[in-house]
Amino acid sequence: MSRTTADLPAAVLFDMDGTLVDSEPLWFEAEIEVMTALGGPWGRDDHVACMGGPLEHTVAYMNARLPVAADPDTLGTMIMDVMEARVRANDVAWKPGARALVAECRELGLPAALVSASWRRIIGAVGDRAAGDLGGSAFDAIVAGDEVTRSKPDPEPYLTGAAALAVSPDACLAIEDSPTGVASAVAAGCGVVAVPSPANRERVALPGVVVVETLAGRTIADLWGATRV
Repeated sequence: MSRTTADLPAAVLFDMDGTLVDSEPLWFEAEIEVMTALGGPWGRDDHVACMGGPLEHTVAYMNARLPVAADPDTLGTMIMDVMEARVRANDVAWKPGARALVAECRELGLPAALVSASWRRIIGAVGDRAAGDLGGSAFDAIVAGDEVTRSKPDPEPYLTGAAALAVSPDACLAIEDSPTGVASAVAAGCGVVAVPSPANRERVALPGVVVVETLAGRTIADLWGATRV
């Protein structure tokens, strides 16, 4: 059966950390390293509280946990330096089903954008590690957290991604994992699929959001169709 344009979105907007690649363990390690160096505590709940958010949120959260607050710019630079070094020194694994969805966008000729709260330098480091798997860049546009005025959960990143692809946000499929990212995509008017960690499952279950356990075995048409119900 032939597929009509209504069966597919006009474009797909992918989050990066925790959605396409399993980089959250590296973020957790980097956060522990920075907080240990500064004499502050850090645990799994702290990491979950910062997942998907902009660097400014993580810096403010960390400073609230430190015995003596650090200069925000200095602390932000420390986090970025440690995380970039970890990404470049370690393999970054694809999340189940994610690579296949990116490849499917290419096969279908669907525009695709990467919309991340991570800074451009981290996106570049992840991209360098994954370039062999992708056979080069798979994205027609990239929106980085340090290149927008208001990062997630504000709708600006997803509105920017849709605009870069010259499509309406409500014709876009956004694929996310964190409550912050889901809130951003919903506010932008996208059709949203969330593939959260167990800790975030209830927090991403917003009205109209399709929550799935995994992207493995899914197609763009399947996910888009689920958001249209």
